[in-house]
Amino acid sequence: MARFVAAAIQMDSQDSKWGNLEIAERYIRRAADAGANLIVLPETMNYIGRDIVEEAETLPDGPTFTKIAQLCWELKVWILAGSIYEINPDDPQRPFNTAFLVDPRGVMVAKYSKLHPFDVVLPNGVTSRESDRIAPGNAIVTAHADWLRAGLAICYDIRFPEMFRLMALEGAKMFLVPANFTVNTGKDHWETLLRARAIENECYVIAANQMGKKPRFTANGNSMIIDPWGTVIARSSDKPGFILAEIDPDYVTQVRQSTFTLDNRRPDVYELKKK
Repeated sequence: MARFVAAAIQMDSQDSKWGNLEIAERYIRRAADAGANLIVLPETMNYIGRDIVEEAETLPDGPTFTKIAQLCWELKVWILAGSIYEINPDDPQRPFNTAFLVDPRGVMVAKYSKLHPFDVVLPNGVTSRESDRIAPGNAIVTAHADWLRAGLAICYDIRFPEMFRLMALEGAKMFLVPANFTVNTGKDHWETLLRARAIENECYVIAANQMGKKPRFTANGNSMIIDPWGTVIARSSDKPGFILAEIDPDYVTQVRQSTFTLDNRRPDVYELKKK
């Protein structure tokens, strides 16, 4: 099966949607010129600020989709457009956090709304409830690109291995992971979690993270591309930009035929017993 080149774009998105889109376009063009066939943008790539309801868009006809679709058609690339705030008609005050995948024709072939809101109550009393602002999605999503089936996830999702295992069982051989992962947890957990998801499912992981100071926290950066053996094959520097790595679909098969993790599962005993 043909190899291809993937890019992960690292951004410091702020509260200027058009400024963010201009920066994203610049890096998309540079990545395509460098040979990228598949480009992954970070979470909430077009807007990070406090007016998320006002900045939410419809799909597939909002201004961000239009821009991404035009670039896909012009450059003949696939783009996973990180994520944007998508209007939620059932609860307009809580938009979805939605990633969407666009093919080289400019057609949206899949969209995924983040399943797991970051809702925490810390021992010191600090509370963060993302679900107060963002409505969770309700479906696991995989989609076939030209080379491999991709599983779509966003940021905090990487802490839930059940989701990634199900995507692998649905045929995913790479995971596309836009994120806005914090420094506080990212410095210890980001790479470990991503490599674990790659190793246990024998899949590539293409993870594009935000960096820089945001309204609520500082983002971790450290975007990376990981192969099915768990090796980090590309890593970003501590600044906005993009990284590239060659993706070899045959290597997924090679790794799976050496570790047999998916083949040796025991679903007959994977059941939580009632006490």
